[in-house]
Amino acid sequence: MSSKNGQFLTYKGKPLVRNGNTLYYGEPSERYVIMMQINATKPVGDTEIASKVSVQLLNTDPDVSARERIVKSSEKKGLYAAMDIAEIWLSRALAN
Repeated sequence: MSSKNGQFLTYKGKPLVRNGNTLYYGEPSERYVIMMQINATKPVGDTEIASKVSVQLLNTDPDVSARERIVKSSEKKGLYAAMDIAEIWLSRALAN
């Protein structure tokens, strides 16, 4: 997703990109990013709302094996809770 001027949407100063039911949060050029997958939705009025979201803190180092790329993983109820933990994990990981 991008806005009219070609910039990505941001959340707390970091890019937030959606591809289908997967959201990526953070700069791909930094050491870590967050990947969130919407696993279930529920209808609220005329809209589908995420009800179950898988959150993973990923290491972006291409020399690390696929198994070692997942640093932390959790499942949250709703996108708000997922974004909340994503911001905390990413900020702490990038501070080290």
